[in-house]
Amino acid sequence: MTKTKTLLMAALAAGTMFAAAPAYADLKMGVAAEPYAPFTSKDASGKWVGWEVDFMNALCADIGEKCAIEEVAWDGIIPALQAKKFDMIMSSMSITPERAKTINFSNMYYNSAAVIIGAKSDDKDFSPEHLKGKTIGVQVSTTHAAYLAKYYEPKGAVIKTYATQDEANADLAAGRLDYIMADGVALGAFLDSSQGGCCEQKGAVPIDIDILGPGVGFGIRKEDTALLDKVNKGIQDLANNGTFDKITATWKLEGKVVTPAKK
Repeated sequence: MTKTKTLLMAALAAGTMFAAAPAYADLKMGVAAEPYAPFTSKDASGKWVGWEVDFMNALCADIGEKCAIEEVAWDGIIPALQAKKFDMIMSSMSITPERAKTINFSNMYYNSAAVIIGAKSDDKDFSPEHLKGKTIGVQVSTTHAAYLAKYYEPKGAVIKTYATQDEANADLAAGRLDYIMADGVALGAFLDSSQGGCCEQKGAVPIDIDILGPGVGFGIRKEDTALLDKVNKGIQDLANNGTFDKITATWKLEGKVVTPAKK
């Protein structure tokens, strides 16, 4: 083989490797370890299931990747992404300006209302002024915690944070809290459970886009722009081909979640 042919074959091989470089093999999705039904939770066999899990599987098939879930504590999920413990955050993380300072977000893949729940009663007033002196539970490091800090704490409400949503739910059911604020779909699942029979939804809080954000997206490292573009295309593909509608119907969430529009 001549030197010229050797160089040509090497160049072709390099070109093939370069062309394949944007494809991410075995993508790892960072998911908060605690259950967050109906989006992410484990079934009796220990398998992850939920609306987001079905969406993840459909997205990964669309973009030609094999994906796996990596469990992580919620309050350390962004540092873990930056430390390259996994490739993307998929844990119902709201897109907010504050978080976008350190990570990129994909396009929105679902949105739902933030609500306040409390014990069943004739009192439906959940305004900040009315909840003065009441104790409101919320998961730490969430948009809901930031919302309560801005609107309810200055009016005299006592805010108690929890590492997981389940812990807050348990304290409400036990009478150790007056109210909880969280995602309406996730709290709906709690209210439908035997433990949640104590309580009811008081209502959805007024929207503050700067705090609550425009919806949920994948968290992706700033430098992974090729992955971001690939994921955004996949999200739109699933909107266009009706996959979002099918998954939403499977989990009986029609009218409860907003998903991307077809283009």
